[in-house]
Amino acid sequence: MSAKRIATKDTQEWTAAVLRNAGLTAEHAQTTSSVLVRTEMRGFVTHGLTRLASYLEKIRTTEVNPIPQIQIHHAPGVCTIQADGALGQIAATLAIESGLQALENSASVICRVQNCGHLGALGHYALLAAEHGMLGLVFQRTPPLMALPGYAGAAIGNNPIAFACPIPDRPPLVFDMACSVAARGHVLLAAREGRALPEGWALDIGGHPTCDSDAALEGSLLPMAGHKGLGLAMMAECLAGALAGGEPESRQKFQTAPRSGAAGSQTTLIWLVNPTHSGADNFAAYMQEWAHGFLHRGGPEARLPGERAAQREKQARLEGLVITPSLANELEAIGQQAQQAVPWS
Repeated sequence: MSAKRIATKDTQEWTAAVLRNAGLTAEHAQTTSSVLVRTEMRGFVTHGLTRLASYLEKIRTTEVNPIPQIQIHHAPGVCTIQADGALGQIAATLAIESGLQALENSASVICRVQNCGHLGALGHYALLAAEHGMLGLVFQRTPPLMALPGYAGAAIGNNPIAFACPIPDRPPLVFDMACSVAARGHVLLAAREGRALPEGWALDIGGHPTCDSDAALEGSLLPMAGHKGLGLAMMAECLAGALAGGEPESRQKFQTAPRSGAAGSQTTLIWLVNPTHSGADNFAAYMQEWAHGFLHRGGPEARLPGERAAQREKQARLEGLVITPSLANELEAIGQQAQQAVPWS
């Protein structure tokens, strides 16, 4: 099978139809589809449409609730989303919307998201904040996935972190990273395609370095920059675990299976800041001058985090999404099961 190029609108409508078939409401299906397809458009393929199959499986096994009764509680400077097992894309989008509303009269707000599924690429939600002129910082606590050599199994999540900041006359600065050397999605993709991993990515179940993607899924990921990556993961554990109101590991209902996507029942903390209410009168001018100086020193090839993704998204909207043969096979199988013909058939 050759690669396919499909209009983004058609892909989004098909994805939403599949999710509706799985039991989601039309609104929730549209929200989730929008996040997945935009993530794909921006080039983060490990967290885009390739995650659809695992989300559908989690809905089938009730690890994710297709018809959640989401509750929102407001307090001064804090917004808490009790997601009732919803897909993370739904819960986090709602958190951003609620947080942006709170920022109309406040300098900052903390959004706590409780009992939700995997969020996908956290940078998407930070980007939404920056596109509204706000700063966004997002943490998600994951089940244990990461360890140091010699550990008897995974000891802490790879707890991803994302940040976005608006810059006048440029796409927002956005970076999104797991605290591991590579996100687990890259290991899942390598295992699916039968590829070996680069050295320094993972440990096997005995705590020994491995390049075997299957052994890595049974073992654990290595932190980026050694103890520094581990420290960042611990910071995210404090914020997106304890402060967000998550359950300790011993009481977690769901844990990550080796070949599944991230487990359900996760917690997230999103911190949003309104620079116009924060006393930083020169914020926009500072960011504009800083960005210009940074790029000028880097030469014609220099770019800020988020700019390449913005270019990819613009191109995808004009020319359509490129669906690789392996992803096309996955989506065709999903379409057959959901009785939804894929957009290229």
